[in-house]
Amino acid sequence: MLNVLSPWDWGGLLAYVVAWVGYAQFARRRAKVQPSLLAASNRVRRQWMLQATFREVRVVDGVVVQSLSASPSFFASTSLLIIGGLLAALGASEQAGALFKELPFAARTTTLLLDIKLVLLASVFVYAFFRFTWSLRLYSMGALLVAAAPDFRVFEQSPAGEREHFADRAGAVVGLAAEAFNDGLRAYYFAFAAAAWLFSPLAFALASAGVVWVLYRREFHSEAVTLMRS
Repeated sequence: MLNVLSPWDWGGLLAYVVAWVGYAQFARRRAKVQPSLLAASNRVRRQWMLQATFREVRVVDGVVVQSLSASPSFFASTSLLIIGGLLAALGASEQAGALFKELPFAARTTTLLLDIKLVLLASVFVYAFFRFTWSLRLYSMGALLVAAAPDFRVFEQSPAGEREHFADRAGAVVGLAAEAFNDGLRAYYFAFAAAAWLFSPLAFALASAGVVWVLYRREFHSEAVTLMRS
């Protein structure tokens, strides 16, 4: 690996890892000071679960959970298709290398270096697949909590903090599902940055920085965040 990758490639790969891991840590800590889109929406999810304890019929809540789980299901299936395509490209790396050489501005690389780049891309989508499937399982657990919730009359006869306890517990589970889905989406964003490595290490590093900027703007300074906070 030390001989295959040039110093420029190592620099681009280091910038990519630092951008992804560093932004994930930054977003988690920043959300405690300035609520992100995920943190703001989690408050709404907790409020949703609290309102569910007042409803006699919770069909709408079940439909909402099912609707929310449709997105991670779609992205998980898409991730599998992309992983299959990348593995097929790895199996025909010589033909894939000849194809990439025809792309404008694409870097001229060896077959082994191209394989490394494809493995990185496949690894990103494998991570995304695991996060999306975990999000699916968490949404199913949230649906179970809603279905197992006592009747609203029972909550009225229960101690004062029983509603709050259920809302905290069920809202936290659905919030974890949303967090796992957010991680999967973030992986998709960084997959675009990884694809830039096919062109040059400089494009790789610049694309990583660009993805961080786009994510930061959308998660902390977008119009949707302002509306969710209000």
